Amino acid sequence: MAETEMVPELRKVLKRLHYPLEVMLVCVRWDAAYPLSFRHLEEMMQERGVFVDHSTVHRWALKILPVMALIFRRR
Repeated sequence: MAETEMVPELRKVLKRLHYPLEVMLVCVRWDAAYPLSFRHLEEMMQERGVFVDHSTVHRWALKILPVMALIFRRR
């Protein structure tokens, strides 16, 4: 997803988050789609060479999921 194509609501939420967008969206998608714990997501990302704490993934989910739900409801 190019930055110019990003929905304004999502851009506002992601403004101060410092990880790559792809990493955050993959973690949030896995959290929403599968019954995984945040610690499992942390381990899965570490296996892929991305070191992120489980509490960070939890914060991403709390910030991004409501905005994504709003965007998907509109469409």
